[in-house]
Amino acid sequence: MVQGKPYYLECKTYNIENIETTQRSFYFSPSDEFKVIYDAPHFILSFEIYVAGESGNKHIYKCKHYKILSIEILSLDAKYEFNSDNKRMYSGKDGTIILGEGEIK
Repeated sequence: MVQGKPYYLECKTYNIENIETTQRSFYFSPSDEFKVIYDAPHFILSFEIYVAGESGNKHIYKCKHYKILSIEILSLDAKYEFNSDNKRMYSGKDGTIILGEGEIK
């Protein structure tokens, strides 16, 4: 909070090679414990990361550029998504009905 007013600041990274793509980079997920609880400005501090070299078999990453963004009026897409995990899906429990299975020779 700044002078009693809430603000949100999020830190992100990006690769210049995919900055023009439609890859999802910001999302909101329903939760019992929301991180965003105030109607307040939301800022992003984002750094362009690049591979500056290698040390053994590991890359060395460095920052090349930054952007400070205000996103409280960012246009968004809404997508309803249902998901499950492999354990529930293939176990024959939790609502899945296995109609058939067997080895292929």
